[in-house]
Parts: sequence; C-alpha cells; structure tokens
Amino acid sequence: MAEPVASLALAIDAAIGWPPGLYRRIGHPVGLFAHIIQGAEARWNQPWRGSAFRRAAGIVLVALLLLVAGGGGWALHHAVLRLAGGWGWLAVAFMAAPGLAQRSLYDHVRPVAAALDAGDAPAARAALGMIVGRDTAELDEAGIARGAIESLAESFCDGVAAPLFWLVALGLPGLWIYKAINTADSLIGHREERWRAFGWAAARLDDLLNLIPARLAGIVICLAGGRGWRIMIRDAGRHASPNAGWTEAAMAGVLGLRLAGPIAYDGVVHDKPWIGDGDRAADAGEIRRALRVYLRACLCLWVVAGGIAWAL
Repeated sequence: MAEPVASLALAIDAAIGWPPGLYRRIGHPVGLFAHIIQGAEARWNQPWRGSAFRRAAGIVLVALLLLVAGGGGWALHHAVLRLAGGWGWLAVAFMAAPGLAQRSLYDHVRPVAAALDAGDAPAARAALGMIVGRDTAELDEAGIARGAIESLAESFCDGVAAPLFWLVALGLPGLWIYKAINTADSLIGHREERWRAFGWAAARLDDLLNLIPARLAGIVICLAGGRGWRIMIRDAGRHASPNAGWTEAAMAGVLGLRLAGPIAYDGVVHDKPWIGDGDRAADAGEIRRALRVYLRACLCLWVVAGGIAWAL
C-alpha cells in the first residue's frame, strides 16, 4: 500500500505543498511534535537537574514521540483503509503529503537568489535566516549563497528523501515517526551544554533514521547532476554530522564549488572544514544551478517511487 501512496503524496506536495492559508488556520502537523518537545524541555531540562536525569528524560521524550507519531499514524492509516476500502490509499496519500517538503524547500531557497540578483543583501540575509541556524548578519554574497546551497542539499535528505524512504518502508507511521524525531533533533539535538544530555537520544535516533536515506540522497544528487561522485566519496566524512555530509558533498561536487568552511553560531565562529573543490565564489547563479539539480533529484525520486509501485 505504501508504494502508490508515496507516488501520489509526492505529486500532491509538488502541486500544492502546505498552503499558507491552511498554515495560518491550523498550523502544520509537525507543530504538534514541536509542542510536545518544547513542553517536555521546559519541564524536564532545567539546568539544576543532573545530566543523568536529563538524558533519561530525553529518552522518555523520544518514546513518547514514537508512541504519538507511530501510534497515531498507524491508527489513521488503518481507519481510512477500513472506512474507504479500496480507495483508502488516496486519503492516506493526502495525510502523507504534509510530511514531504519538495515545494516548501524550493519556495524558501529561491527568494535568496532573487534578493541577490536584485542587489538587496539585507533581504537575502533575511531570507537565508528563515532556513538556517547560523549567523547571517555579517555574511557577504558568497557566504549567503553557500548557506542557501548547503541548506538545500541537507534538506533534500531531511525534507524529501528520508521521509519518502520511511513512507515506502513503513507506511504512514514510518513517515510521521521520522518527522517527529527529525523535529526533535532540530530543536534539542545540539551539542551545547543546555541540550547535550536531554537531546542525546533524539540526535542519535535521527542519525540512525538518516543513515540509509542520506547516502541514497547523495547518490540521487550525483545522478541528477551527472557528476560529483569523487567529491561525495572523498568529502562526506568532513561534515560534523555522519549523514549531512553526503548530500552537501554531492552538491559541492556537482556544482564544482567549495561549501561549508568557517561558520558563526551565536557570535562564535566554528572552524569547520571545507567540502568540495573550486576557487570561484558562489553567487545567485549558483543557487539557481543548485535548484535545477534539486528539481532533477526530486524527479529521480518520483521515478524510483513509481518504479517500486509498478514492480509491486
């Protein structure tokens, strides 16, 4: 059942995404996970608690998210199949589509390029600040462009390839379990003292859930770009994340750019290694090239999902 659901969910997401009007009225489904995570963090992650307690509390939070996302996804999946019979998979596809982010990611990255084309660096920094956690106030044009491209590459896995992988593998429960854990990782899975113990379980499980999808996503980017294999294999391990480096290195190889490098968070510069080769500066044109690669990579996933549906 997951295979035709995956194909239709991709089509729904590409066609309409999550409409702004709907977001204003009811928010987004991942908002429920964020509400649970933030509530648990406020109650269980106070600085005066010991690290052992906070790590245990983080494990309890992950178990709660698995119950809510997996149990809720399973209940909805089977309820609509019982009620709608043979047409139930259409409803399941509509419930799965918000877990994908093809359109949203494209719509958030494109304004960065448009602002740079217009020579409006403040607007470009503001648009970039909507999709990255790094400091953007002091970034020049090349830094802004690199940030947009890196976010696009990494989010291709987190927002498209990985949720699709778990949708195909485990149906609606798999998709929403992934989204819940990925949301937790983005909110609390950090190495700073405040979150190190409490977010440990979320970060480790997110690493595990992305282990296969990240590598597949890197392969898809290389296929979509027609190159990049050498850089992906050589530089994937240079990223602090065991998974994010695969898509970033693949995109760097496809574009012939250097990505990553020193990045500032909360006023502190982190001397991260460079990924990729090339000495030309990134700009709006490179963002547009990356977006074209991204669109072709999404089409590759459509082909894969359709091929699985046809084969089974």
